[in-house]
Amino acid sequence: MTGSTRAPFTADDYRARMERAARAAAAAGLAGLLVAPGPDLVWLTGYAPTATTERLTLLVLAPGQDPVLVVPTLEAPDAAQAPGAPALTLRDWTDGKDPYAATAALLDGGGRFGISDNAWAMHLLALQKALPGASYASLTEALPMLRAVKDAAELELLAAAGAAADATFEEIRKVPFAGRRESEVAADLARSLRRHGHSQVDFTIVASGPNGANPHHEAGDRVIERGDMVVLDFGGLKDGYGSDTSRTVHVGEPTDEERRVHDLVREAQEAGFRAVRPGVACQEVDRAARAVIADAGYGEYFIHRTGHGIGVTTHEPPYMIEGEQQPLVPGMCFSVEPGVYLPGRFGVRIEDIVTVTEDGGRRLNDTSRDMVIVD
Repeated sequence: MTGSTRAPFTADDYRARMERAARAAAAAGLAGLLVAPGPDLVWLTGYAPTATTERLTLLVLAPGQDPVLVVPTLEAPDAAQAPGAPALTLRDWTDGKDPYAATAALLDGGGRFGISDNAWAMHLLALQKALPGASYASLTEALPMLRAVKDAAELELLAAAGAAADATFEEIRKVPFAGRRESEVAADLARSLRRHGHSQVDFTIVASGPNGANPHHEAGDRVIERGDMVVLDFGGLKDGYGSDTSRTVHVGEPTDEERRVHDLVREAQEAGFRAVRPGVACQEVDRAARAVIADAGYGEYFIHRTGHGIGVTTHEPPYMIEGEQQPLVPGMCFSVEPGVYLPGRFGVRIEDIVTVTEDGGRRLNDTSRDMVIVD
């Protein structure tokens, strides 16, 4: 197994996160935050309900007020065991009572609140009915950088997840490819990720030959053949933090064109990585990688953004994309993953997770970015 399983965050850590979130809400002109079950609630409190039901669970954060978690009575014992529970007040409600009235009593009736993107519509509509003078904005819109800057403990966990993904690649490059279905290799990837400590596997893309031209191809029944380029993109959660890496391998010896395109994507990925430094806008990472591919005449075949953030989920802000002017800050973590996709023929993608340092960037994936030949 790669890395150790541990719970590094204390009630004080979660208290600091909730205080930081409340301050960010005030700075954004919000009266508070309403956080439903999902990644934001996990990051702020360590609480992840075992089952998301129609019963309202909602963390209420407001400047100058103690955090309150509104939770169904039958789930209150589990909520009380969350590592962040000592830093908040639990307010439970029983079936037959109105949880929206209880929540409304905690809120400024005329305020504007940030609310989790994944909050159920029925809950938001009921809150609107209970507080007709309040208004709401999605957390991604109102506070897109809430979880973007990682502390030292989070960076350690992300590095361990990246090392586990690297160990998985080193294993997968040694298994047979030719004559096996994509789905079989994908199953190998999933088993290896779990063997190296992942509790959750989010994706195992194995895109061979012409399927490689589809960036989000689902591994299927196609039998991998000698002469195929194969895009591998895989990741998930280890100790609550994400991994995500891509490498493109070749079954047998590649053609000159295949080598040329692979080298081009490797150069673009390097250019994107070298653009990473504090104060640079996110879009500059995209521009740096895209320019290499466009200058070589393949610009129309790079059909997605250069990167996305990663943390307690495998995709989150910030995004390395044209138009994103958010400056990079030390502690941000995101992918740098340019690609070239030639319809009906093959694709190439190379991806590392990168964190911003005080004077540049540091890769959290260290496997070879050169062409790897597999059997």
